[in-house]
Amino acid sequence: MSRLTLGNVVKVGLVVIFLPLLAYLVLLIGGVKERARVILEGLLYAAGFTVGIFALDVIGVGGLLALASMGASGVRAWHLRDLWLPARRRWWHRFTGAESTELVPTSPPPEAALEGADGRAAALGWVGALGKQSRMRIPSNAYVTFERTHRMLGAVVEAERREPSRDARFEYELDAMVREYLPGVLRGYLAIPPNMVDTRQPNGRTPNEELTEQLQLLAGQAEALHRSRHNRIPAQLTTTGNFLREKYGDLHKEAFDFGVK
Repeated sequence: MSRLTLGNVVKVGLVVIFLPLLAYLVLLIGGVKERARVILEGLLYAAGFTVGIFALDVIGVGGLLALASMGASGVRAWHLRDLWLPARRRWWHRFTGAESTELVPTSPPPEAALEGADGRAAALGWVGALGKQSRMRIPSNAYVTFERTHRMLGAVVEAERREPSRDARFEYELDAMVREYLPGVLRGYLAIPPNMVDTRQPNGRTPNEELTEQLQLLAGQAEALHRSRHNRIPAQLTTTGNFLREKYGDLHKEAFDFGVK
């Protein structure tokens, strides 16, 4: 998949040609894609630019307002690139029939059902591959959170593989994160049609907003598991040290007597 297509090049070229009208780009994207929220946001940038140029002093505050509107519109247009600069298959794949990547199934592999570290590693590897395959559908900020969560859980799973904590509660929380919560959130979002991810639900939130918040909550829990797992290492070392001091701490005062005179 690539954004370097003829259509996208033409669109970017038109943006460069009409760069002074950059403040209207988000409004144009929303109008073409029929996204009410994007249209309202674009109206804000367009209004700021129009007021700055035609109602205020262009040399002073008006110019600053117009430049700020152009900059904000440009940044948001980049964030909305999946709407107007979609990724496509490479042109030669249309003739060869080759896929750019091997499709990851939406169900975990049989290895993920194994107990212990091997099953966790298989489940985490699968959900990471599914997230990477679907990164073009996931909002950029949400994908960054997903990647961070995946890395932290991977570090915890690997630490448990090397030296199991044998803490039933900790293992239960880790299994739930790796096998249920993270895959459940990702698969639930991917099951939503792409044209509905910005549609507000009865609770007043869009699927994109729900995904972002839920991934942030999972990231917080992953950080807590990571911190808890690595705090055990110095605690275990301290416990061992206390035992050794209690058992052998006085040996330097009372040396062994081997009966040698």
